[in-house]
Amino acid sequence: MTETNADHNDSYPPTTEFAAAANADVSLYERAAADREGFWAEQAQRLHWHQPFTQVLDWTDAPVATWFGGGQLNVAYNCLDRHVIDGHGDQVAIHFEGEPGDTRALTYAELLAEVSRAANYLTQLGLVAGDRVAIYMPMIPEAIIAILACARLGLTHSVVFAGFSPTALRQRIDDAQARLVITTDGQWRRGTPAPLKDAVDQALTTDDAPHTVEHVLVVRRTGIEVPWTENRDLWWHDTIAHASPTHQAQPFDAEHPLFILYTSGTTGKPKGILHTSGGYLTQTSYTHHTVFDHKPDTDIYWCTADIGWITGHSYIVYGPLSNRVTQVVYEGTPNFPDEHRHFQIIEKYGVTLYYTAPTLIRTFMKWGRQIPDTHDLTSLRLLGSVGEPINPEAWRWYRDVIGAGTTPIVDTWWQTETGAIMISPLPGVTATKPGAAMTPLPGISAQVVDEEGTPVRHGETEANGYLVLDQPWPSMLRGIWGDMDRYRETYWTRYADQGWYFAGDGAKLDTDGDLWILGRVDDVMNISGHRISTAEVESALVAHPAVAEAAVVGATDPTTGQGIVAFVILTADATDTGQALITELKAQVSTQISPIARPRDIHIVPELPKTRSGKIMRRLLRDVAEGRQLGDTSTLVDPTVFESIARG
Repeated sequence: MTETNADHNDSYPPTTEFAAAANADVSLYERAAADREGFWAEQAQRLHWHQPFTQVLDWTDAPVATWFGGGQLNVAYNCLDRHVIDGHGDQVAIHFEGEPGDTRALTYAELLAEVSRAANYLTQLGLVAGDRVAIYMPMIPEAIIAILACARLGLTHSVVFAGFSPTALRQRIDDAQARLVITTDGQWRRGTPAPLKDAVDQALTTDDAPHTVEHVLVVRRTGIEVPWTENRDLWWHDTIAHASPTHQAQPFDAEHPLFILYTSGTTGKPKGILHTSGGYLTQTSYTHHTVFDHKPDTDIYWCTADIGWITGHSYIVYGPLSNRVTQVVYEGTPNFPDEHRHFQIIEKYGVTLYYTAPTLIRTFMKWGRQIPDTHDLTSLRLLGSVGEPINPEAWRWYRDVIGAGTTPIVDTWWQTETGAIMISPLPGVTATKPGAAMTPLPGISAQVVDEEGTPVRHGETEANGYLVLDQPWPSMLRGIWGDMDRYRETYWTRYADQGWYFAGDGAKLDTDGDLWILGRVDDVMNISGHRISTAEVESALVAHPAVAEAAVVGATDPTTGQGIVAFVILTADATDTGQALITELKAQVSTQISPIARPRDIHIVPELPKTRSGKIMRRLLRDVAEGRQLGDTSTLVDPTVFESIARG
């Protein structure tokens, strides 16, 4: 992403009308700065606590935090029951739009009944609080129902993106030791039903090693034929649909494990990020309310993420439903049956708050403004961006074309690990800059520092630094599932002396002190907002019998942010060295990981650039992938290697 000084000075203050009615005002910053723990206690009181907490924060066991100690709550109760009890049972919670055109509207009372049925049946299966459940589903209401039923029972859910391969699914099932998998017969993709339960069956029979899964619960979505294992497989419509619609929610400790969500790590082995209940719900609820300026009686909200990612957890399920949202849930792709689909949905439901990824915005730009211009988008009053830094050109297009040149944009920075939004403009308060993350939210503390931990000064254009979080926050991860040593090593050792969390992102401060995110500084690539590790893709490539060694980098891509570029050395026995092999290797990565991880380019090369210690210099491969002049090659064993790569 390239910015100019003009980008930094280009500022868009909120309108007087928006500011007058905004949920947030500048006093939030002042209150949080004056009494940080008191501020978070105030935000926690937005929830219903069955048992009040007695201590806001215990950081004595850092880097493991205890937030709202002594408190007990039920997360699902906060998302459903209390709204029904307060007389809002008839309010629509979910407007579901299926890809084939089918629709459903679920009120809070109906959603509570469905979640209660699911909770009652999962109890019949013998599941108890603390058990793990894997959820491998497309964007349908039953996915949200399954998540909330787990939360209601204190079951720790592990949602796996439905685009992941059977191998990736099995890896996550085994790591979490899930007792149950919830899935669908298939999912709709561009008008065609694609099998999904097949992947579960493959995952559970990938090797001779035993697994912990006792049952597979299947929603009939597409009607395609599915293989069936008696005594293990269960139809949702034969079981949950007939369970009792009433269920009494029980409270759990604020630190009770709510979910595990796997994200890519630099080693290639996914990290099971653990989030707990009270602090996570407090911060997702607070941030949804303030960052999106949500008004429960009038707004129609649409977050376009998938529930397989943290954005779906925090800003489709937990944050919005805790705030009594009416939201759109869309199953399909943005260009089926044509490129008008998203704008038709905005127009149809009168969407007011729209939260999407820069990748999709850049895709809309490629399609041309003539498509959104044919639709009435005047209902929109706030736009959001998530997943990666948004380039200024896309930011301006988003505001001008989708937001009619007036709608504020909240460009949000956060991670799977942080659980909730950390850095973002506050609508009605912040004068925003295209492409800038701006400032930490009230209650959040962050710095941009150099290698030694010294704060970077404003406007030092040549002194880009690293983003660190220097104070604990309620929705922070509580560890990596089953591997606390890796948790400490990954996030806390780089600035161990200071006790800071290292986010893995580069950042800088402009002359106004506003924060700009520069992207990952480790070996994790950001592809359309999805984190994919270089090691994971390299492993999939080397698994092919023709590949001896592989190196993977993320190269700038005008649509996806980054594209995967691979350099592979073939074995001596490899016979096919042409396009057919490259196509085969791309397909192998898609199959082993996900189509998201499919390399954009694969270069067959005779050797790779390595230091004397044997480390592959990916920095230099990025220069090659992006057509730049090579950086310093003096540490290489053989600086002439790039002549060979060019010939290869």
